Amino acid sequence: MYLKLNGIEFQAEPQDRWLDLIDGLPDGGEGALGVAVNGCTRALTEPVEEYAFARLLTYDDEEGRRIYERSLQLLFLAAVRSAYPEARVRIEHSFGQGLFIRVENPALDISRIQAVERGMRTLADMDLPLVRKRVSTQEAKAYFERTGQTDRLRILNYRRFDYFTLYELAGCEDYFYGEMVPSTGYLQAFSLVPYADGLVLMKPDRRDPSRPATFRDLPKLMRVYEESARWQSILGVENAADLNEMIEEHRLREFIRVNEALQERRIQEIADQFIDSGARLMLIAGPSSSGKTTFAHRLSIALRVHGLRPVKLSLDDYYRNRDTLPREADGSIDLERIDTLDVELLNEHLPLLLAGETVELPEYDFKTGMRAPRTHAMQVEEGQPIIIEGIHGLNDALTANVPRDMKFKIYISALTMLNLDDHNRIRTTDARLLRRIVRDNLFRGTLPEETMGMWASVRRGEERYIFPFQEKADAMFNSSLSYELPIMRSHAYPLLMAVQPESPYYTLARRLVKFLNYIRPADVEDEIPVNSILREFIGGCCFYREED
Repeated sequence: MYLKLNGIEFQAEPQDRWLDLIDGLPDGGEGALGVAVNGCTRALTEPVEEYAFARLLTYDDEEGRRIYERSLQLLFLAAVRSAYPEARVRIEHSFGQGLFIRVENPALDISRIQAVERGMRTLADMDLPLVRKRVSTQEAKAYFERTGQTDRLRILNYRRFDYFTLYELAGCEDYFYGEMVPSTGYLQAFSLVPYADGLVLMKPDRRDPSRPATFRDLPKLMRVYEESARWQSILGVENAADLNEMIEEHRLREFIRVNEALQERRIQEIADQFIDSGARLMLIAGPSSSGKTTFAHRLSIALRVHGLRPVKLSLDDYYRNRDTLPREADGSIDLERIDTLDVELLNEHLPLLLAGETVELPEYDFKTGMRAPRTHAMQVEEGQPIIIEGIHGLNDALTANVPRDMKFKIYISALTMLNLDDHNRIRTTDARLLRRIVRDNLFRGTLPEETMGMWASVRRGEERYIFPFQEKADAMFNSSLSYELPIMRSHAYPLLMAVQPESPYYTLARRLVKFLNYIRPADVEDEIPVNSILREFIGGCCFYREED
């Protein structure tokens, strides 16, 4: 068999695995966690494929990080099950470079958490295999029933295939949506940190995967997650099966109304908080597809209810001329860098505006990449709020000349709290990517592969320019809607299914399809309010209509 791995030609035998070939690479396959084969992700233990053009996946790759994370979760679950067989483990959400996990029956105190970590170390040092098993759905149901995993039993009712893939480690069998490392010896970088009413499982440091990331306390973000968990309790939905049953029982319409009412109440609370602060400048920042624009409109209306008349200042007009922008090492321009904006001019204008003076604001021509020769005048009345929406809103360098007590910072993100089951969370980044795929296709005619091609760059920008400043926010808002996945499925599923196996984004598309397979679609779009944040992505938003 002829193939290429990391650009090196190999003659392999049919019984060879990818793992058998990596010793033949110049670096011995250092850091390998999986393999990308013709656009698909494969485990190192899988057989090689003839005429394949393959590349090893390491922790530098998104797919490599996901392989490590899944495997680390199984290691954690095996250690918990060994020490506390009756415990219920719920892997809830990302938290910095870790995963926040709750354990019940028993809850894990510090000494128990330390015992679980010692158990994980023991299993890692034993270099035990993570065994992949293909079983029938009925066999999987019998196992989950025998072990009391009712969440798995319920979600299996929505699986369309008659087989199931389980992974086994030290007698612990579980299901995860993707590939694993070959053995526990690959899992050396981790730690457990007691936090809130659970713990954080720290993953490897992105800059040095040989050691676990340093825990960073994020109390404001954690409060948003806790508030969202209370909302989930009010709404009566934790996992995908809860949502699917609601659809089957024709209860989704009322669910939408309550969900939207909860968000509206939170927007009103933030408006009240802004007024009480005495600030004049409202800065809104958040990652891509969080719904910042619709949120800003709704918050503006909430302020008008109090008799205020907020005005919006666009950062787009403060871009520097394209030919003067700093370039990356590869010659490209990163338009998300703060120095692509004329920060000095903005900091000259803001104090003048807040003082009630008239300012000639610039205008930027995106077609020419240059500042237009024309300007437009702007004056703000006493007490009139100014709203600025942009990724650098939480960075004090953007508004350095405005006193801190005059600024009110808001962080917004779609923090998905719905899980597929207790051990398989739906990632916030995947939910945001679905939003962006649908919006880009609907409003810009962009193919899903184009959007997916930009996503890695978008994520790098968020890591650099947004997430480091999120704890500086005065208020946080979770724009995720618990009912949105059945709606997004109807829009996104056919787009994702059209991505062909030869596409470099086939693995990403299939990953999204995999979890959408467990979500029932719902034909209830007429119930979604015209001012809903979801309308920003599926159309019909009242804030983009022409006035009659």
